[in-house]
Amino acid sequence: MTETDLQADIAQQDEPPLGKGWLRNYLPMGIGQIVSLVGSALVQFALVWYVTKQTGSATVLATATTAALVPNILLGPFVGALVDRWNRKLVMIIADFVVALATVVLAVLFSTGAIQIWHIIAILLTRSAAGVFQGPARTAATTLMVPKEHLSRLGGVNQAVDGMINVFSPALGALLLELLPMQGVLAVDIATAAIAISLMIFLVKVPQPKATPKSTKVTPKSLMTDVREAAHYIVTWPGLLLLILMASLLNMFLAPGGNLLPLHVTSFFGKGVQELAWLQVATGAGGIVGGLVLGVWGGFKRRVWTVLMGIIGIGVGMLTFGLIPANRYAWSLVGMGTVGLMASLANGSLGPLLQTKVPPEVQGRVFMLLSSLTLAMMPIGLFLSAPIADHFGTQVSYIVGGSACLIIGFFGLMDKRVNTLDLQKEGGVIVKEGELEAKSPIKPEFPL
Repeated sequence: MTETDLQADIAQQDEPPLGKGWLRNYLPMGIGQIVSLVGSALVQFALVWYVTKQTGSATVLATATTAALVPNILLGPFVGALVDRWNRKLVMIIADFVVALATVVLAVLFSTGAIQIWHIIAILLTRSAAGVFQGPARTAATTLMVPKEHLSRLGGVNQAVDGMINVFSPALGALLLELLPMQGVLAVDIATAAIAISLMIFLVKVPQPKATPKSTKVTPKSLMTDVREAAHYIVTWPGLLLLILMASLLNMFLAPGGNLLPLHVTSFFGKGVQELAWLQVATGAGGIVGGLVLGVWGGFKRRVWTVLMGIIGIGVGMLTFGLIPANRYAWSLVGMGTVGLMASLANGSLGPLLQTKVPPEVQGRVFMLLSSLTLAMMPIGLFLSAPIADHFGTQVSYIVGGSACLIIGFFGLMDKRVNTLDLQKEGGVIVKEGELEAKSPIKPEFPL
């Protein structure tokens, strides 16, 4: 397919396909993303272990993690506004290509023996910048490709798939690190990205919201206007704003635990790469169970209740993991499995909750502003915890993170502005359920 053919294909995608064909259209994109995520997970596991073994420093790990967050924090609000204007299929294709190209550069550096830690940090920064564009494009496209009534179940299926990736990728990554040089592991990611790009180009039609005069003009002034509008949308909806503040605090308190896991395995448990892989496998297995449960069950009728139950469950699992003695490694698998299960319930319900509340034509800018605001707290938690971990051990991060989850989750259950979010329309006004459905900003695009 030539670039002209691709542009012609894109130009014809102003309206989503009708009828039951939505699944046939969505499936290649979903499969491609799964394949790509497997490759990315392998690279993430391999690079984190490499940095851990080379430095053994919580501060260096925090720096590498922060490098992957910076693009989301700084570019997120503007990227969301651009994605609302640009073609979402083309954005996803280009983003995958940039990630693959960055991985090629990293593979060359490893193969020539020229690799340094700052190279890894720079590549993580580049890959993350591409992901900033891909995430909102995929989320906004999914809203128009999948019937609204199936979003929660699809969220559950996606969480189960994420769990399966987390189960197999660490074990496969550990095996590949034993069998192949680092550039060989990176080559797998390049191949998976190529598969995802090919499926998107040839088999997927991504619908676009109807174009408006505003959406055709991209200027610095228009981007700032969009960011201000997204901010106004959020701050004038108290329940949504509180949910974002809760998510921000959760990220600040939970980020250190995820970042310090390799060091916790080596310094606290005295174990190696296989034990790190098993902990990530346990987290992924929990994610599979949670995703399957949510996929079949669909969650509570009020999705926010499922989100809050998941947050509390994450707190229980994290606190359990933090309190396990160093000579009881096997029990740590239970703690991380609980974290994975409950995170699957929370994340799998949060996405559909927001997708059914925010109109499709503004989801890019609103979702990316949400992402930027919540991710901005993670570097604070990472760099506050790094010196503490270096001096007092990694266990403290899990105890503090688990306790914070419990407090935040119970706060959401008790606060009416949060626990009635499903019954609110824009601005936070609570309405009757029938009236809310009639005024929903998203209409079913694919009647069954």
